[in-house]
Amino acid sequence: MVLSQIPLTHQVYEKVAYLLTNLEHPRTESEWENSFALKMFLFQFVNLNSSTFYIAFFLGSALLFHKGNQNIYMGVIMVLKQIWNNFMELGYPLLQNWWSRRKMKRAGEQNNSKEQLPQWDRDWNLQPMNAHGLVDEYLEMVLQFGFTTIFVAAFPLAPLLALLNNIIEIRLDAYKFVTQWRRPMPARATDIGIWHGVLEGIGVVAVITNAFVIAITSDYIPRFVYAFKYGPCVDKGYRHEKCLRGYLNNSLSVFDMGELKNGSYHTRYCRYRDYRAPPWSPEPYEFTLQFWHVLAARLAFIIVFEHLVFGIKTFIAHMIPDMPKDLCDRMRREKYLMQEMVYEAELEHLQKERKKNGKRYHHEWP
Repeated sequence: MVLSQIPLTHQVYEKVAYLLTNLEHPRTESEWENSFALKMFLFQFVNLNSSTFYIAFFLGSALLFHKGNQNIYMGVIMVLKQIWNNFMELGYPLLQNWWSRRKMKRAGEQNNSKEQLPQWDRDWNLQPMNAHGLVDEYLEMVLQFGFTTIFVAAFPLAPLLALLNNIIEIRLDAYKFVTQWRRPMPARATDIGIWHGVLEGIGVVAVITNAFVIAITSDYIPRFVYAFKYGPCVDKGYRHEKCLRGYLNNSLSVFDMGELKNGSYHTRYCRYRDYRAPPWSPEPYEFTLQFWHVLAARLAFIIVFEHLVFGIKTFIAHMIPDMPKDLCDRMRREKYLMQEMVYEAELEHLQKERKKNGKRYHHEWP
C-alpha cells in the first residue's frame, strides 16, 4: 500500500509544486528553480518518510522482541523505491525510444527508403530532458541521503544499500544521458543552489531523530538506569556482566487476566513491557518511580547527545574551513589589485580629459 502510494502521489505533488511556485512569481529563473526544488523536497520527504517514521518509532516499539521485522520493512521500502526510480529513469525512456524507432522504421518501409537517418536526426528523436533540469536527480540523491542518515540507528543496513545503489546509479545515469536522452542545453551555475541548505537541514533532523531512536526505542537507557539505580551493583561499582542480572524481570509489569467462573475467581497473570504498579498495589497500574527515572534519563540523553554531536560538527567545521586561508588571502589580494587597476584607469582617463581641455592636473586624485 505504501509503496504504491509513493509513486502515484509524485505526479500530484509535482503539479502542486509547479502551481505554487508560479503563484509566487519569482523574479529570476534561479529563484524559480530554488523555490520549486524546495517544495518538491518537502512534499517528497513527507511522502516517503511518514511511513518510515511510523515504523521506526511506533511499529518498532510494538515489535520490540522482533527487531528483524523492523529492518525488513524499512529495507523493502528503500530497495523497492530505488528499483522503481531506476525503472522510471532508464526503463521508461528505453521503451519510448524503442517505440519511436519502430514507428520510424515502419514509415521508412512504406516510403521504400533505405537511407539511414543522420546522427542529429537520431539524437533529436531521443527523449527530451525534464523541463526542470536536474531537480529530479538532486531530489533522488537528497532523499536517499535523508533516509540513510535519519534512520541509520533504526536501520543500520541503509548506508550499505545506498552505496550499492549509487554504484549502479552512476552507470545507469551515464548510459541514460549518452544514449537515451537528448543532449541538455548547457547552463552556468555558481553552486548547487537551495540543495546546500536542504542538506544542512537534513543533518540537523538526522541528529535529533537518531537521538530519539536510541533513547526511546532501544534498551540502552533502561539498562543504564537499572544498572546504576535498581540492579544488584548499586553502591558496589559497575560491572556489566553482573549488574544487569534480573533486568528482564524488572522491566516486565504484571496484568491481572483473572475471570469469574462458577462463582469463584480464577487468578491468571501475564507480563508486559512497562513500568507500572501490580494489580494488588494500592494504586494498580500506575506508573512507578522507575518509569519517571527512565523517562528523565531518556530526555537527558537526547539533550546531551545532540549538543555533543553539534559541538563536534562545529569544531570540525572550524578546523576544516570550506575555503583554505591561503586561497582567501589570494582572493583578497586579487580583489585589491583589481580595485587598484580601476583606480589607475579612472585617474588616467580624468587626467587626459583635463589636459585636452587645457586645465591643470595633478598626479593625485582630484
